[in-house]
Amino acid sequence: QVQLAESGGGLVQAGGSLRLSCAASGSIRNINGMGWYRQAPGKERELVAVINSGGNTNYADSVEGRFAISMDNAKNTVNLQMNSLIPSDTAVYYCYALVRRWDSLVTRPYWGQGTQVTVSS
Repeated sequence: QVQLAESGGGLVQAGGSLRLSCAASGSIRNINGMGWYRQAPGKERELVAVINSGGNTNYADSVEGRFAISMDNAKNTVNLQMNSLIPSDTAVYYCYALVRRWDSLVTRPYWGQGTQVTVSS
């Protein structure tokens, strides 16, 4: 089993900050990349930010310059620092990881349960 444990969501006012964290655990051989997606009510899930084990990052245009993603390879964790939050950032944020299990020859995606982020105006 592979599990992703998310934390850091909550309610903040516009202009505030939150820091999301996600820790992967279980039968993991290696993790090739981790990141965050989000889904607002009535909308499709969208990429927020991803980072691979080499440190390469990719951000959604809507969060570029406001959010920063980082990864600790030794601890199998990923963090998302969210600054200058705006109401349109309100969504459920899902942790994502590309994981190769000890008993597998392939890498596949895993998802967390999601953590709510609400930004009030």
